Amino acid sequence: MGNTIIKETLKDILLDINIAKLSNRYFGKSSSWLYHKFDGTDGRVKTEFSTEELEQLKGALYDLSSRIRRAAEAL
Repeated sequence: MGNTIIKETLKDILLDINIAKLSNRYFGKSSSWLYHKFDGTDGRVKTEFSTEELEQLKGALYDLSSRIRRAAEAL
């Protein structure tokens, strides 16, 4: 899955989540690293999510959605 497709898929939630926290908590990386992955470039170098990183991103989103659901249910 290309970075453009990933960014388009996530566009509905990207403004609602803290990219810095997501990047740090689930990847151990800086927010700029994740932004570069979403944009498909790091300066002049093309960069894409590896298969492993894409699986990590899926897991992070599943975990985040589960945590939000638990918080909502606790209200």
